[in-house]
Amino acid sequence: MAAFTAQDVKALREKTGCGMMDCKKALSNADGDMDKAIDFLREQGLAKQAKKASRIAAEGVAYACTNDDLSVGVVIEVNAETDFVAKNDSFIDFVKTCANTVMQENPTDVEALLALKAVGSDQTIAEMLQEKVLTIGENIQIRRFERMEGACVAYVHAGGKIGVLVNFDTDVADKPEFVAYGKDVAMQIAALNTQYLDESEVPAEVIEHEKDVMRQQVINEGKPEAIADKIVMGKIGKFYKENCLVDQEFVKDNKLNIKQYTQNTAKSLGGSISIKKFIRFEKGEGIEKRQDDFAAEVANMVK
Repeated sequence: MAAFTAQDVKALREKTGCGMMDCKKALSNADGDMDKAIDFLREQGLAKQAKKASRIAAEGVAYACTNDDLSVGVVIEVNAETDFVAKNDSFIDFVKTCANTVMQENPTDVEALLALKAVGSDQTIAEMLQEKVLTIGENIQIRRFERMEGACVAYVHAGGKIGVLVNFDTDVADKPEFVAYGKDVAMQIAALNTQYLDESEVPAEVIEHEKDVMRQQVINEGKPEAIADKIVMGKIGKFYKENCLVDQEFVKDNKLNIKQYTQNTAKSLGGSISIKKFIRFEKGEGIEKRQDDFAAEVANMVK
């Protein structure tokens, strides 16, 4: 067998954008010669992906789903270059296949997911991804995913702009009223970009930073420093109400907060409900998007 290392495979992947198994095959075929391996991939039509892999993929979808009995849930973000592709049925089917594979196989990370056989297919997720890149003609990247076990409710907002997965501890997950309640909670998280579940989740450094900013604001407003700290404590209470899910006003009924809405729902269903965890993915968040100068592009075309 040809002599090459895992680092060689990694280097070839970085150069070509091709999948791990294809890179191994190419290096084996080329007796470990990197240049010949690249030529092999090009000859196979696989390295067409390489040019696309350098292009910014900040569109796509954030998708969330659960299995039938709500015992497992997945939220995933898969990116493409344009919003148009994100509405392509073939692309959406690929995203759903990825989510179902995560749900069934529980991979540790994206790299592990790529190496898995896709649910309902003889192809790996990496092979399926390559196929989509070649047929659709855009850079496509599986960016991230989270998987939860227990009572889960999923919500997808605006056709994939935001995906939310909420995990509950409850004994009434089999009731349709619970699902309706769970959707309300997930919609709240999507709409308000909720950061934390409760006060205990807010990092101490975040609170200290907020206090420093608020204290300076109070002083700048002309309030005496002696009472600034008391005013700040009141403002911190408002910060919790705005940023912690259980303290937030319920968007459908501002007479209740989410904690009260949860308690009321549990009582009406004759059981118990507590919110354990939630994940909110917004497509493209944190990715530096390409800024196209359309006027300059047209000007260059007519030169």
